[in-house]
Amino acid sequence: CQFDSGHRHHIHLPFHIHDCVTITIFNRHSGGVDMFAFGEKAEDYDVLVFNEREVRAAAGIVFLFAFMAFMNGFLMGNNDPTKLMVSVFLFDFFIRIFINPKYAPSMIVGRWVVNNQKPEYTDAKPKRWAWSFGFILAATMFYLVVLNDIRGPVNILTCALCLGLLFFEAVFGICAGCKVYNLFHDEKVKHCPGEVCDLSRGRAPIQYLNVAQKLIFALSLLVLFYLAFGDIIEFLIFGK
Repeated sequence: CQFDSGHRHHIHLPFHIHDCVTITIFNRHSGGVDMFAFGEKAEDYDVLVFNEREVRAAAGIVFLFAFMAFMNGFLMGNNDPTKLMVSVFLFDFFIRIFINPKYAPSMIVGRWVVNNQKPEYTDAKPKRWAWSFGFILAATMFYLVVLNDIRGPVNILTCALCLGLLFFEAVFGICAGCKVYNLFHDEKVKHCPGEVCDLSRGRAPIQYLNVAQKLIFALSLLVLFYLAFGDIIEFLIFGK
């Protein structure tokens, strides 16, 4: 029989069996469980990667609860949900950066939600850069809101920035921190969401806007602008 812990050793069992038993001990050298890592290996990829669908799902989950907590504090003046969400946010991003992203609660739920979809692999390195920025924002909010109960424009702007970054990643698949990564590193990212890193790839015909679509978009903006600021415009023009 074989005892497998990265290397094979023959051992004798004190009983007779017809089939050989293989025992595997998982460790970081045998390709088993690696508790502390950033990214995962995938077939045909020479770098550690993440499943972008999982990352976007996790961002959407965090955004949903963060938005509810933010609006509760902004509209109702109740900061307790915000304090709870900031603490959870900080804990989640601490696990992502310093332990292993796949053990972060939001990433676990995200993986479970999209586990029936085909993975879309992206480079892991830029995510550490982006999530580190998120961790700094979360730590700032933790100091201001949770530890000192400070309320003011700094909190609102920090929350709005966090929500904006989460929204863009969850909805559009745009990782702002990942884009900044390329500005400070000579080794460019190879695998990006939607293959936007491949500059040689042109757009498909279905991705272009025709004249009618552009016109509808422009008219929609004008109507929304008038509905929002129509009274002010009429007052400025007609004085009533």
